[in-house]
Amino acid sequence: MSPPFCARRARPFQAALLCATFPFLLLAEAAQAQGITLADALSRVALGDPSVAVNAAQLQISHAAIRQAEVRPRDVVGVDVEDFAGSGPYSPVSRTQATAWYERTWERGGKRQARIDAGRADADVTAQRGRLRMLDLLAEVQSAWVEALAAEAAIGIAAQQLADARRVQAEVDRRTARALDPAFAAERARTTVAQAGIALDQAREGARIARTHLAGYWGGGEDYRLDTSPFNATTKDASAGEQVPDVSLLSATLDAADVRIRLAESGNVADPSARIGVRHFGDGNDVALMVGGSIPLGSRSANRANIDRARAERLAAEAELAVTRVESTREINRLTAERAAIATEVARIDREVLPSAERAVTLVESGFRRGGTAFTFLEVSQTQQAAIGARARRIELLRRYHLSGARLDRLTGRHTPLLSSAEIRQ
Repeated sequence: MSPPFCARRARPFQAALLCATFPFLLLAEAAQAQGITLADALSRVALGDPSVAVNAAQLQISHAAIRQAEVRPRDVVGVDVEDFAGSGPYSPVSRTQATAWYERTWERGGKRQARIDAGRADADVTAQRGRLRMLDLLAEVQSAWVEALAAEAAIGIAAQQLADARRVQAEVDRRTARALDPAFAAERARTTVAQAGIALDQAREGARIARTHLAGYWGGGEDYRLDTSPFNATTKDASAGEQVPDVSLLSATLDAADVRIRLAESGNVADPSARIGVRHFGDGNDVALMVGGSIPLGSRSANRANIDRARAERLAAEAELAVTRVESTREINRLTAERAAIATEVARIDREVLPSAERAVTLVESGFRRGGTAFTFLEVSQTQQAAIGARARRIELLRRYHLSGARLDRLTGRHTPLLSSAEIRQ
């Protein structure tokens, strides 16, 4: 329906509103026809998943801790009352001595800056951990997207199998009517058609369930279409960067451990306190100035265990970083090799197996239609099943290929720029 037609059949206000919204309806229809890509699915999840709010709240906690670390020790104001009550000459209240004082503590050894650095390092660890949480979520979405694509591809195979079975059934019925095949061949052909119909229904239902599961990550429904073109593509994997996300997290943890060592070592320096006050003597109503100070003793021995713990935490973080580097590199190399092997097998199936299987189906069906006893229903069915099996094998290989790609993308942090864009919008 074009806008001029809408304008002719509607009232002026309705016509204006309809004509104004018509381009947006066309855009929505075009987007629906185009289908949802992996980038679309990941963007929807990255912007709308509750984990985004969780990460933002945790970062607010870390930033609040940094602001608190900037606060120096609070000054103290107090009042002391001496000789308030006693025996002998100290029993009258008029002999009381009252002192109002003010005390300040000076931090030494870089404690304040060490606290701030520790807070910033913890904030970096929190940010890296939040990114890993989101990358894990995006890897789940990508795996669900692959499963949905594989389910959609399975529909085509099931539909082809049903079409082949119906074509053979029609030929078997014709041959049975001419007494070229026994009656049980027709029954067996009908059974094959029924089974192929059930398989097609199950494939469609499986695809619907897979689409619903995928849309559940962004709170959508099943009424959308997937862009299935990437499923058949195999590409060469790019080399991984030097810093994978898990290594980045542990590197931030190691940096935080270094900062905590400096924070613990700053505790070896004692913080002096100075006090000044005014004392009032009840006996004679005189006033005197009071000055005092203090400094803790034995700071190094009292703080030794904190330093030992911080150094042990650094050793643990360093060891875990080394292990993660080795394990990540090993798994990336394994996934890359597996995907290369799968891509080679898919290419050979496309180049060698499928053309030969399809030619065999054509030859057997052609001979079966010509009549005679040279070809039987069993041979036709087996030839078709060989071709269907090759197509099913190809889909399973592509499914494994893309699932390994989802894991590889997670390890290499391929979707990290998407998270950065989502963080900026928050």
